[in-house]
Amino acid sequence: MTTAKPSTGASPRIGSKDQLVAYLAAGSKPKDAWKIGTEHEKFVFCRTNLKPVPYEGAAGIRTILEKLSIETGWDIIAEDGLPIGLKGEGASVSLEPGGQFELSGAPLDNVHQTCDEVHRHLDAVKKVCDPLGVAFLGMGHAPTWTRDEAPKMPKARYDIMRRYMPKKGDLGLDMMHRTCTVQVNLDFASEADMAAKFRTSLALQPVATALFANSGLVEGKDSGYASWRAHIWTDTDPDRTGLLHFVFEDGFGFERYVDYMLDTPMYFVRRNGKFIDAAGQSFRDFMKGELSALPGEIPTMEDWEDHLSTAFPEVRLKTFLEMRGADSGPWARICALPAFWVGILYDEEALGAAWDLAKGWTREMREQLRGDAARFGLSADIGGRTLQDVALDVLAISREGLRRRARMGNLKEDETTYLDPLVKIAKSGVTMGEYTVDHFQNDLNGDVKKLFEECKY
Repeated sequence: MTTAKPSTGASPRIGSKDQLVAYLAAGSKPKDAWKIGTEHEKFVFCRTNLKPVPYEGAAGIRTILEKLSIETGWDIIAEDGLPIGLKGEGASVSLEPGGQFELSGAPLDNVHQTCDEVHRHLDAVKKVCDPLGVAFLGMGHAPTWTRDEAPKMPKARYDIMRRYMPKKGDLGLDMMHRTCTVQVNLDFASEADMAAKFRTSLALQPVATALFANSGLVEGKDSGYASWRAHIWTDTDPDRTGLLHFVFEDGFGFERYVDYMLDTPMYFVRRNGKFIDAAGQSFRDFMKGELSALPGEIPTMEDWEDHLSTAFPEVRLKTFLEMRGADSGPWARICALPAFWVGILYDEEALGAAWDLAKGWTREMREQLRGDAARFGLSADIGGRTLQDVALDVLAISREGLRRRARMGNLKEDETTYLDPLVKIAKSGVTMGEYTVDHFQNDLNGDVKKLFEECKY
């Protein structure tokens, strides 16, 4: 068993903002070294009562982690002696606040490898969980559970967030405990390449939101949104969420993002394996030795890494770019997300064509689209066009980018095959979130058991 990274404060101290800029810049890689890292979350439920699985118990989250460690050979990650994740093969499993299981995949060369990784993981958890009467649900929001029904995982950082979130928005606790997403992490070659990819993916993130919308049901009822998960993010914490309009300004680069993060209130500081509550305090003060949670202490680069992980914009910059706009969903759509963004961002011609679609949108148009994509899905409009039409254009651009990459899989197919589920959705104009609401209310007559059986992995 391994413990969570202790962060003793022994890493290099931060003496200037230049170090923080250099940290981000160090993520730049030549094109032949670009990788694909895919993350996906899923709900864990009991197949008899259809309720979320608690941490403790014979079929609880802790038991699942311990058995999954034996099954996979991955090491257990512990906090205060309690298993909170697994690590192996360049990847990890972690727990979200409400017990959502997240696979953070290894950096891989192509989408075929990502799909193989997801398949191995889902096979392993199914092998472990079937005898326990437990299954995993792939949706963007828990379709029937209340906030109070969601379990709480024994991670100290989440306790800090639970206390702080209600001070900043009405739906932060729902984000923590009742949502699941799929993300992809992608590389950049330089500051200019980062900026081009950031602004393009940020502008088009609502397209992904609509294509992957899969959270129309909330507590068994129609939420009125194609993606309630995406709507939740609009009322979570304005200090650390949203579309970051400064990314579209001339001169945007690593330093501007550092300034944004320095102005983003902190959550915590880790010392000797413990989490110190610094919620709402300033990293700028920390750099001056004036953090009230640790007076007189200067932050380390590990503290900066931690702080970077506490902002949640639609696209997030670390030493790579994270695409954050999609709901979780079926197995095929886990593979579709990296394919969608790799086709756009890893091909220079595709990147330029995608930006041409969005470069005329104003700040107001982008903000309107963010909310409308969550509510109306592909029926939203932007610049006199439906989001459905825009999505079809973006998918065509992505397909051509993937075609030019020409990364072949075992079945002699390139990566374009993973876009097929998205093309089907885009052509229909009906998101999975909207379809599921109608299917549940009409075809399934509100039968929750049938819904869970259809949507489980």
